[in-house]
Amino acid sequence: MADDRPWLAVYPEGVPADIAEPERALTANLDAAVARFPDRVALDFLGAVTTYAQLGDQVARAAEALRGLGVRPGDRVALILPNCPQHVVAFYAVLRLGAVVVEHNPLYTADELAHQLADHGATVAICWEKVAATVASVARVTIVGVDLTAALPLVKRLALRLPLPPARRARTEMRGPLPAGALRWEALVAAASPIAATVPGPGVDDTALLQYTGGTSGTPKGAILTHKNLAANAEQSRVWVPGLRDGGETFYAVLPLFHAYGLTLCLTTAVQIAATIVLLPRFDVGMVLDAAKRRPPTFFPGVPPMYDRLATAARERGTDLSSVRYSISGAMPLPPKTAEVWEQLTGGLLIEGYGMTETSPITVGNPMSERRRTGSIGVPYPSTRVRLADRDDPARDVPAGEPGELLVQGPQVFSGYWNLPDETAAVLLPGGWMRTGDIAVMSDDGFLSIVDRVKELIITGGFNVYPSEVEDVLRKHPDVADVAVVGLPSERTGEEVVAVVVPAEGAAVDAEALLRWARERLSGYKAPRRIEITEELPRSQIGKVLRREVRDRLLA
Repeated sequence: MADDRPWLAVYPEGVPADIAEPERALTANLDAAVARFPDRVALDFLGAVTTYAQLGDQVARAAEALRGLGVRPGDRVALILPNCPQHVVAFYAVLRLGAVVVEHNPLYTADELAHQLADHGATVAICWEKVAATVASVARVTIVGVDLTAALPLVKRLALRLPLPPARRARTEMRGPLPAGALRWEALVAAASPIAATVPGPGVDDTALLQYTGGTSGTPKGAILTHKNLAANAEQSRVWVPGLRDGGETFYAVLPLFHAYGLTLCLTTAVQIAATIVLLPRFDVGMVLDAAKRRPPTFFPGVPPMYDRLATAARERGTDLSSVRYSISGAMPLPPKTAEVWEQLTGGLLIEGYGMTETSPITVGNPMSERRRTGSIGVPYPSTRVRLADRDDPARDVPAGEPGELLVQGPQVFSGYWNLPDETAAVLLPGGWMRTGDIAVMSDDGFLSIVDRVKELIITGGFNVYPSEVEDVLRKHPDVADVAVVGLPSERTGEEVVAVVVPAEGAAVDAEALLRWARERLSGYKAPRRIEITEELPRSQIGKVLRREVRDRLLA
């Protein structure tokens, strides 16, 4: 093509073709927000507020506290936390030291945590009290326990002390005992002085984050993301919405911060523009609508099921969401009806985007304008190039209009997988091109649509589920001889996890009992929603189970 970026013609006014390459570490964005908007509310956690000046002070003290524990540049520090103010403080405190944040889902099982903690070798784990004992059982690390109730408004903290059944239940949900030798985050930070300005900070090319992903296989791998990667994607996301106002937006963090999508939009991008971040420990419709009355949202990132449920509940309750000007949907296809209902309710725009953990994560988005195109993931972000290549020969582009594997190039593309050079070489090609494993088609004006998936990843509720990981667990059951796990369409979650099981010789598989057994060993979103029994699984000539054929049979 004469112009290798035809999509620039559909960019809204004010969106640049390219961003300036980041020259400062991600922590500089927080420093700038503190300097420019010290009195602006940075965090709202169920009504308890933290200003940017207070956030900056807490980060400085937490960084010094972690330095006192021996954390040094390049050390990995595990964060195993739900959305809460302590999560934000810990994230930036670790980065201030030039250390590396490793995000983990606090709902992971012991086995899931054990693999990842052993892989990255963190020296310190900052974790929710409820998971501290699990961490202690699988890893030798310094554990710093976080009390979620310490971040609540005073009146809610006092209410939790009441000798009433609801208060006891709430305490049990939020708190847990710490194992012997564990430290308390709140005491540690309160006793620390702010870190001295003379203590060196990170460089823009230093590693900032290890984010675990299955990549193109089922084995979780740590994607290495630098300060430059994350800062670039925050800047790309900021300029993609030219109407965003520094110090004037309210972002809703209903997406988990331990997920690449939530981290970039609700943490790094939000801090870059000194937005107020409304933190919710989990997605709960009532909690979101109550918060909207107290502090109306202006920017709302989410996944399609969230928008469906919120729209229905807002209409039933008469909650006004007209403050929402911009919404971004990711992780799964956005149904046109969902977008239509949400835009009618808010009067704002809801667009679909696309990304991967390995790309910090966003590479493609629909224009934040009337030019958005339903059914498409959109066009490449500023400073992002894409190619559609032959699956078997990625050096060769497919002819215009034909489907090909989507390759991306840009400042947000990761530098590789942690300690896995072969896996890195398989996806990172010469010239900085990364293989996504997704098959796409492109229109003449640059809009992309995903038509197939090379990797047999299941995306349920915005979370990645790798079939082989679930299959490995189910094969450990004595009544199971073999199993294939696939994703089937679900209106509620995008896809649901379904397992097709071959019983062991002489065994009679009880599907409900096997489901309960799986739920005890897998995170809730990974556990199968249903189990089908079969005498044999379709296989290739070399004996590999053909998951696609399994899926097709179930759909038929």
